[in-house]
Formats: sequence, structure tokens, C-alpha cells
Amino acid sequence: MQWWLAYLGIGLAVGFLAGLLGIGGGAVMVPMLVFVFTAQGLPAEQVMHIALGTAMATIVFTSLSSMRAHHAHGAVDWPIARSLAPGILTGAFCAAVLAGFIAKRPLGLLFSALVFYAATQILFDLRPKRTRELPGATGLFGAGAAIGAVSSLLAAGGAFLCIPFLAWCRVPLRRAIGTAAAVGLPIALAGTLGYWAQGYVYVPALVLVAATSVLAAPFGARLAHRLPVKRLRIIFALLLYALALRMLASVW
Repeated sequence: MQWWLAYLGIGLAVGFLAGLLGIGGGAVMVPMLVFVFTAQGLPAEQVMHIALGTAMATIVFTSLSSMRAHHAHGAVDWPIARSLAPGILTGAFCAAVLAGFIAKRPLGLLFSALVFYAATQILFDLRPKRTRELPGATGLFGAGAAIGAVSSLLAAGGAFLCIPFLAWCRVPLRRAIGTAAAVGLPIALAGTLGYWAQGYVYVPALVLVAATSVLAAPFGARLAHRLPVKRLRIIFALLLYALALRMLASVW
């Protein structure tokens, strides 16, 4: 029962932060799951892999909800999303399978490096200049594969990479955000399939975390409109740094 309560608490925290700050996913969830899985006594060499797979599976539910909301507001550029999807599916699935062959420590180091990148992007509000047009089919496949692969290794929906890429290609920010929400679903599906095939999705944690994160997200979203954005960005970036360092220490 204590582990069930821990998973419910993780879901509440992740959902609240996702609603409050517009980002969460694996960057927050994976370190928390690693702590609980380790305390629960799951195989030490696989806790990192199981945490990634379980976090990736929960994103299926959150990304579906987000995609529907953005579609309802007409913010999804479906031609771009369809062009990115083949590369995203390929990259996310292959990266998930590859993660199964990476030892716990190197995988933890890679995850922490990606979280540090995401935290730095948030802390300094780094946004690329709009300098070029969208590439052709081959270029979009390559971009999608890179976004899918990194997102699968980070157990994230891909918005932190997809939005800057689309903004760099002169896609209006509102459409970039909506399109990133849409491509989050194929990332989550392909990544989950790859982790699931290797037995790295822990179903009890998946069910409980997904259930409470969906309930907590609206409360975070309401509070987001009452707090200064800059302060929120700083707090969240520092939280990501702390979680990544703590998780790296635990797996090392």
C-alpha cells in the first residue's frame, strides 16, 4: 500500500507541475520513479529502464488530452504533424529499444545531460531566431527522428525540442505549440511500444500515476495564471537541476 501511495503522490506532483509550468513528463517523473523503484527493491540494474518505460507510457494519456485541446482551438498544423510522424515513430521506437542495451549508469548520465539541457533552455528562456523555411520530406523525417529519439530517451512528449525547431522554421508560436502537442502522441506510442517489448513498463505505477496526474493538472493550470512567469521558470529549472543530480547520484 505504501508504494501505491507513493505512485499516487508522484502523479499529483507531476500533474500539478505540468499544469503550472506547461512541462513535466519524464524530466520530473523519471527521477521520482527511480527513487521509489529503488526503495521498493526492483532490480537495481533495471530501475532506470523501468522508470523511463513507465514514464513514457503515462505520456500516452496526457499527450492525447493535450492534442485534443489544441485541435479544438485550431492550433494544430496537421500537414506538418503528418510529415514529422514517420521520423518520430522511427526515432522514438529505435531509441527505446536501444535504451534497453545501455547500462544503468551511462543511461542515467545521458538522461541527466538531457534534463540539464531542458532546464537551461527553460531558465534562460532560450528561443532560436526564425531564420529558415521548413525543410522537405527528407529533412522533416530526419528532424522527426531526432526529436523522437531524444524524447524517448528522456521519456518526454517532445515539446522542448519540437517547438524550438518549428519556431526556427518560421512556424507561428501558437501553431508550433499545438503541433508539438499533436506529435507528442506518436512519440509516446512508439516509445512505449519499444520499452514495453522489453518488459520495462511497470503497470501498477503507470495506472496510478496517470490517474492522479490528470486530476492534478487543472489545479496547476489555474495557479499558473496568478504567479509571475519568470519566477516560475526559475523555480522549475532549479527543480530539474536538483532532481537530475539526485537521480544521477542514486544510480551511480
